[in-house]
Amino acid sequence: MKKIILNFETKRHNFSELIQAALNKGILNFLVSKDTFSEFEHIERAVLYTKNPIIPSKILILDNKEKFKEILDKEGIPKQKIGFYMELESKEHEKQIVDLAKSGYIDFIIVSAKNWKIIPFENLIAELHLNNTDLIAAVEDSREAELMFKTLEIGVDGILLTPRNTNDIIKLKNLLYNTFHIEISHGKIVRIENIPEAERVCIDSTSLLKLGEGFMVGSTATGFCLIHSETIESQFVATRPFRVNAGDVSAYVLVPDEDHEKIYHTKYLSELKGGDKIFAVNTKGEARIVSIGRVKIETRPMVRFELEVLQGDKKILMSYIGQNAETVCLIGVNGKAISVIEIKVGDEVLVHIGPGATHFGTAIKERIIEK
Repeated sequence: MKKIILNFETKRHNFSELIQAALNKGILNFLVSKDTFSEFEHIERAVLYTKNPIIPSKILILDNKEKFKEILDKEGIPKQKIGFYMELESKEHEKQIVDLAKSGYIDFIIVSAKNWKIIPFENLIAELHLNNTDLIAAVEDSREAELMFKTLEIGVDGILLTPRNTNDIIKLKNLLYNTFHIEISHGKIVRIENIPEAERVCIDSTSLLKLGEGFMVGSTATGFCLIHSETIESQFVATRPFRVNAGDVSAYVLVPDEDHEKIYHTKYLSELKGGDKIFAVNTKGEARIVSIGRVKIETRPMVRFELEVLQGDKKILMSYIGQNAETVCLIGVNGKAISVIEIKVGDEVLVHIGPGATHFGTAIKERIIEK
């Protein structure tokens, strides 16, 4: 698990609110000072880091090699965990960080790079990813944290950040979850009708999608069909493994929510644009977040499917509209893609039962009728 350390050396106006938000999200690593230590010393779960050797913390951060050498000469291998903080401004600093990390006496090293960031951290990750010393990146915000977690795919072992508001903490926590789960059900096709023309939306992601993977799309918020990516070989058209021919402009699609506990909210396909995030979901309901590179909207012949799902003794109705073309596929209950051209009444496909009522994409508890 990647590590998040929150810098609480200084009391901000929303200090107590930030601490509570961190605890609520299960973030327990805090960097404290003599001014803030008293706020944390009675929190049993808290793991405290400090740069002040007087504070009774189990984890001490040094930034001076001479002080480090003095501790080693005096105590030998320290009983408390020792970390080191270094500014990275040159290639020589990079070499010093690697040497220090490989010394065998440091548990972790926090690196702050103000100018060049990506290349130096790529070099450090490559050098230290098999080393026992954790590489922690000091970052400015959640975007930079995400970049550090994904550099060279392996990423750094953790990040240090000074949160400005509770949203920073929520976004950081969400970065630790690479996969999510979307509940999968079986929906039976009960009606099919042609629509002569409509605007359809193709979504091109910046990631390669896999066989059995696609986006969750539905005409109503009661339910969503799993629409397969264009990863299937054909003699008539080349694969586009980044693309899902998703549906008509009015359809909903599942996108990640900023609050991980809510998992998702919905957007209209017509709202999507390059740079947005979306859930790629497989036949087991395992979902990952991918970015959208571009969205293409064009007029095409369409086909509309009405489906029903049995949930206990309750019958849930949903619908989906997609382009009337061989390359547009839903996924059968056997996990195999099935073209909309081949689907017939009585067939069963993979679906997700939605929240029902939504307001601007967020689920709400109210009575609503969609048909």
